[in-house]
Amino acid sequence: MYESLVDHFSYKPLKPGKSRARDEEEAMESEQPSLPPSRASEADIKMKEMPEQQTWKPTTGQLMVMVSMAISSLMVALDATILVSVLPTLAVDLNGTAAMAFWTGTSYLLTHAVLQPFIASLSDIFGRRELLIPSITFFAVGSIICGAAGNFTTMLAGRVVQGVGGAGIITLSQIIFADMVPLRFRPKYFNFVLGAWAVGSLLGPLIGGAFVEKATWRWCFYLNLPICGVALPMAFFFVRLTVPATDLKTKLQSVDWIGNIFFIGGLTLFLIAISWAGIQYEWSDWQTILPLLLGIIVLVLTIVYEVWFAKKPFLTKSIFSSHSAIASYVVAMFQGLCLYMVLYYSTFYFASEHFFSPIRTGVSILPATVLLLPGSAIVSGLITRFGKFRWAVWAGWTISTLASGLYLLWDEKTSTPVWAVCECLFGLGMGMILSSVNFSIQAVVEPEDAGQAAAMYAFMRSIGMTLGVAIGGTVFQNLMKQELVRLGVENAMQITKNAESFIEQLRQLRQPGQEALLRQNILDGYTHGFRGVWAVMTGICALGLVVSLFIKRGNLDRALQSRFQVRGE
Repeated sequence: MYESLVDHFSYKPLKPGKSRARDEEEAMESEQPSLPPSRASEADIKMKEMPEQQTWKPTTGQLMVMVSMAISSLMVALDATILVSVLPTLAVDLNGTAAMAFWTGTSYLLTHAVLQPFIASLSDIFGRRELLIPSITFFAVGSIICGAAGNFTTMLAGRVVQGVGGAGIITLSQIIFADMVPLRFRPKYFNFVLGAWAVGSLLGPLIGGAFVEKATWRWCFYLNLPICGVALPMAFFFVRLTVPATDLKTKLQSVDWIGNIFFIGGLTLFLIAISWAGIQYEWSDWQTILPLLLGIIVLVLTIVYEVWFAKKPFLTKSIFSSHSAIASYVVAMFQGLCLYMVLYYSTFYFASEHFFSPIRTGVSILPATVLLLPGSAIVSGLITRFGKFRWAVWAGWTISTLASGLYLLWDEKTSTPVWAVCECLFGLGMGMILSSVNFSIQAVVEPEDAGQAAAMYAFMRSIGMTLGVAIGGTVFQNLMKQELVRLGVENAMQITKNAESFIEQLRQLRQPGQEALLRQNILDGYTHGFRGVWAVMTGICALGLVVSLFIKRGNLDRALQSRFQVRGE
């Protein structure tokens, strides 16, 4: 009955025969409790008679799960952006360099990205709540370590621990919604998480700036503890999904340990090389080339192993079996990349070229972040209402490309109305993409793969975030150095490598004469570097629009298929 309903309601982007084997489906079904015959029959009848526009209603238990995931996502989003306006102060207080401050953000993003597929695969074997509770715990422990750090070694260790927790929270929020909510209504109800994420991203830089000016940067980390104190018991009491009925030994044997170790190791090497290339080391240095090549080799070996040798691969091959899915993953990465380029480098722009205080810097990026939520929420509602998503993907990339191009107008004399309009347009475009791409991925894979596809979406966005910060830093520093050398500024290399900590010295160069000329030349160097970042961002947005044209139309009216259900419902 369920299979006939899926055939009736589902658009099939994959060729017949691409779904999993029947014996595997039967094995999966045997691991979870089935509905009594009477309840199963009633459910079949309801699904068969369900009009296309009928509203699905979550149960009380499902609503509490949504709230739990929203609180956890708020915490992660807040932490990911709260340090944006804090890094220069952090470098001074912990006696570190600008590069060390850079790694405070990058170490979290890197760990957060590389562990997501591993955690997603573990949750399929051990259960959703069984991975969510340790994730929140890791995040809390990491926050304590960072808040108490007296040097950058301790700080980076804490950020890595936080990244482990953040990886679990983000990927599990995607998967759990795919477990509970039919695809047609998933965009509407996932606004719980998207709204919390947007609010966290919105308030992060502002709260961070306020802590720096009025208290201490340590509260940027201690703030997570009361949120963890709420999220942890809610996860324990409400995120109660069915667990595969197998013993611990069988579960441990089901983990693709070799594939995961190769994947995490290779991706870590690759991202480290990309992150410090052009900042700590030149692209031609062996410190960059060696990990880059090793990372690529190990990742290729991982793919070979997963496709031909792994008995139970952690990478589900069927979620990559159409060009629509691959295109969706690529644009998800582009979206994370462009968004974090703006979050990190627009705040740097306001601090260095307008000399805004940390609080005012946080306020200045509100036009971009505040429109993420309404843009995402409105698009999600329209997708649920009409069952179409490609229009939002294309419109979002078009608006984002236009806005990114307008960023090229920015310099130290740009007025508030000009940069505010640019940010508003960019935030609106990113908000539209945030919702639509997420569910386009789930609409073009087989229904039973929706959870894994959602987790891959979160992973690709996180990879994009890491690349956005790293690529932006490389472009900014290289172009700034070129301009300073062209203008004949002495110590151009030193100014470039310590650009963030040099802001206060630049602020004091206000006297007429030679110092005024030096100040203007340095500001021109900053402007040239930032324009390089905006040019790269514009190109990536335009490429995102082109790639999104390869996403096929998909039908959101699909029967919900998941091994995991909320217990007691």
